[in-house]
This record gives sequence, structure tokens and C-alpha cells, in this order.
Amino acid sequence: MMKNTRQHIPQRTCVACRKVSAKRELVRLVRISDGNVEVDTSGKKPGRGAYLCQAQECWQIGLKGGRLEHVLRTTLTQDNREQLIRRREALSRQG
Repeated sequence: MMKNTRQHIPQRTCVACRKVSAKRELVRLVRISDGNVEVDTSGKKPGRGAYLCQAQECWQIGLKGGRLEHVLRTTLTQDNREQLIRRREALSRQG
């Protein structure tokens, strides 16, 4: 009997546009224990996580539309929101 040589690629859904993509193509945001939300570049931080596409529109919907807050079950402070926007801009410059 032949083995299946195709490797499973984890799929995740963007909370803004609801598009399903490979986990590595999306950016993971995680609510940490103090209630703040951080970008998780490793994908392994503990806490409640949510995924956004790299597209600026998805970040705007996620941050301003309240979807991210709903999914992460937290309330973003203005400072935390601005920190995430700066982090998104830094990620887009990296590539």
C-alpha cells in the first residue's frame, strides 16, 4: 500500500474577509494575559488567537470594525490599537 506523500498544510480564516488561507500566509494576533493584543510572528504564543490577511483593508476592518475585539473577547485601548497599526506597517515594509 502506498503512503500519502502530500503533507497537511494548516488552514486558517481571516477574521475580516473570511478568506481561508494557509496558516503561514496570515498574521496571527494574540490576546495575552493582561488583555492587550500583540502580533505573534512565531505563531506559538499562548493566548486566544485570531488571524488577519496581510492586506491593509483586512487590518482596517479588523481593528476599526470591532471584529478583532469580538473574536479575541477583549477591548482594545487606543494605545494598543495604534501599536498594532505600527506593527502592521513594519510587517508590510519587511515584505
